Amino acid sequence: MRRMNKNKLLGLAVAAAFSLSTSAGDKPVALDWFAGHWCSDRNGEFIEEAWLAPRGDLLLGMSRTIKGAKTSSFEYLRIEWIAGIPSYIAQPQGHPPVAFKWIAGGADWARFENPANDFPKRIDYRRTKEGLHAEIAGPGDAGKEIVIPFNYLACTR
Repeated sequence: MRRMNKNKLLGLAVAAAFSLSTSAGDKPVALDWFAGHWCSDRNGEFIEEAWLAPRGDLLLGMSRTIKGAKTSSFEYLRIEWIAGIPSYIAQPQGHPPVAFKWIAGGADWARFENPANDFPKRIDYRRTKEGLHAEIAGPGDAGKEIVIPFNYLACTR
């Protein structure tokens, strides 16, 4: 009986691995939890990030940062499936797109990386009880990693 349970466990593990398949057309994780209008207001800096619900093979988003009464930065964002793998594509200030490949994720989190990018090299998103948490990370001085967190709540304005 113990052997049968191990075989069942192995079967479930294999099935789970296939459900995370990255073959063309498959989506490794559902990313609908990104959708929403998210805001952060701290230290005189207001950041909002808005994501449309996923449709087809694309999520569209945008972000802007306001300091005082001026927009200090903006970014066009998208997550699209390239060869079956989600890629987070950022265009800060409208510059050419930079792609970060999905490397891990779950029901409410996703990690994207681009080791060739100067900064950031890693982008993480996680849905929390309160809202949406994001982080960007990459090398700092003397090779020490810098992590910049963003904690968003649902926007009320």
